[in-house]
Amino acid sequence: MNAPCAIQHPRVSPENLGDPATFQRLLAQEKVPVPAFLKPAPAAGLGDADLAVDRYFSADFHRREMAGMWPRVWQFVGRDEAIPNAGDHLVYDIGDRSVIVMRGEDGVVRGFGNSCLHRGIALRPEGGHVEQLRCPFHGFTWDLAGAMKSLPCSWDFKHLAPARQDLPQVRVETWAGFIFINFDKDAEPLQSWLGVMPAHFADYGLDRATTLLHVRKRIPCNWKLAQEAFFESFHVRATHPHIMTFTDDVDSQYDVFSDNVARCITPMSIASPNLSGVTEAEVMRDCIAASGRMSDANGAAHQLPAGMTAREYIGEMNREAYAAASGVDLSQATLAELQDAILYSAFPNFQIWAGYCGNIVYRAIPDGQNPESCIYDVMVLGRHKAGEARPAAPAVHWLSDDEPFSSAPELGALGPVLDQDMRNLPHMTRGLKASLTGVVTLASYQELRIRAHHHTLDKYLAD
Repeated sequence: MNAPCAIQHPRVSPENLGDPATFQRLLAQEKVPVPAFLKPAPAAGLGDADLAVDRYFSADFHRREMAGMWPRVWQFVGRDEAIPNAGDHLVYDIGDRSVIVMRGEDGVVRGFGNSCLHRGIALRPEGGHVEQLRCPFHGFTWDLAGAMKSLPCSWDFKHLAPARQDLPQVRVETWAGFIFINFDKDAEPLQSWLGVMPAHFADYGLDRATTLLHVRKRIPCNWKLAQEAFFESFHVRATHPHIMTFTDDVDSQYDVFSDNVARCITPMSIASPNLSGVTEAEVMRDCIAASGRMSDANGAAHQLPAGMTAREYIGEMNREAYAAASGVDLSQATLAELQDAILYSAFPNFQIWAGYCGNIVYRAIPDGQNPESCIYDVMVLGRHKAGEARPAAPAVHWLSDDEPFSSAPELGALGPVLDQDMRNLPHMTRGLKASLTGVVTLASYQELRIRAHHHTLDKYLAD
């Protein structure tokens, strides 16, 4: 990565900064038709009530989530290309529950309870490949569709009806190569759960998406804190000052579409209003070098043509590169869809950046029954050309507890940015516990997605 130059720009007093209409003014400058879904969503009307701090560390609140929410929601497990062949499988753990998500001989992906029907031992310790599911304790065996294949000493189990011998299943449904599970047999279909997302992502070629990288790390904080670190761009000035030369942080647009789906749009290739004196050439160079998701990372190799803005230059650079990589004509793509941080969230813990390439995916999962720890996943998706075989998914890069994200070279410039976010989180837990007010106070607009997230969570806990 070519690091941005250490140029110090004067900071503007932050008290009166921020204009949510900025993104719509940028859309008005587009030279191609603008998709209607980039317009603001109607006001959500969620109020301004404070949140109790204990929902971020209380063992009792964690138990309520595990009992009232997690068994009833669609949960992202992994990508389709991670289990391309019969017998390939992932193991997904949530609280005390564990599911084997496996591709069968018929190509169907199923989810089996990770528990032997005999004495309950876990059938698989982790993902991988098997020809059959075999209990490591007594050797009970099931085929890849979950049907009983071998029951040792079957004469001693005459009391079992045939239906009781097949592995119980959870619901498995997919969208755009993403595999989800749900423990609730009566839950609404995944496509309905995702609301506007399938329509909004329809032109982005996710049917040809492939995982470029997958990094995972245990974070010492509640899963909601890790999720919410990416729910707003308000924190850039204090947490990520080095990206302000190309990130229009406080002018972001926030939208809530339903109980499950919300969005933040942060314009890129534009200097933050927090800085003054940033030139277009600096914006271009720093965005290419330090954003971590543009089609090139060598900012010094580019010269901004006279009369062209950094936003125009980077958008056209990405248009050309992404079209060549995917084999798709992107002449009608907006500059916004080619570079801006358009980040959608689907309740409870799935986040994905929209656009034609470089889609970052975030997921935070509770770490067992510990309310002050979570497992955090970062993935980046690229594209393969139509007619070409989908490349194999890379192995998950598990970082140790003391390894920063920046130690994963595949993350490039994203690594240091993630580390800046993660350094805040343990201190948030400490501060929340030390709070003398007992509440969290949120901004009315810029932290709208956080409020919406808790609004939906509370609906599950109230049932």
